[in-house]
Amino acid sequence: MAQSQNTKVDYTDRATSLDGLTSGGNVMLGDMAFEYYNEKNVEDYIQIPWDEVDYVSASVVGKKIPRFAIFVKDGRHFTFSTSDNKACLRAIREHIPAERLLRSPSFFDVVGAGAKGLWNNTVGRLGR
Repeated sequence: MAQSQNTKVDYTDRATSLDGLTSGGNVMLGDMAFEYYNEKNVEDYIQIPWDEVDYVSASVVGKKIPRFAIFVKDGRHFTFSTSDNKACLRAIREHIPAERLLRSPSFFDVVGAGAKGLWNNTVGRLGR
């Protein structure tokens, strides 16, 4: 059984962890960490101290936020979806500065950047 790192709880919600095999559970945001606990397996938990969070990236589709990812300083990331992602991100904003809350690139942004990179490489070769 995991011991909570938080001494005070600011926000809780039902959530799904989207890393590897998806699992349902609960998210708890507190004064010290972001915590996820699987509801069926008490040994399956994720605890991310606030000082280890590099940035948070939210996937935005229209006006909806279907999921968000927390990137930690050692290069790993954890993807979650809660029943109210906007409220969860507002609660995260209390612990993470706003400049480290980012909007992830859309599908068209990624395709456009790839096409631009291909175009620049092709034009660069022709100019030699």
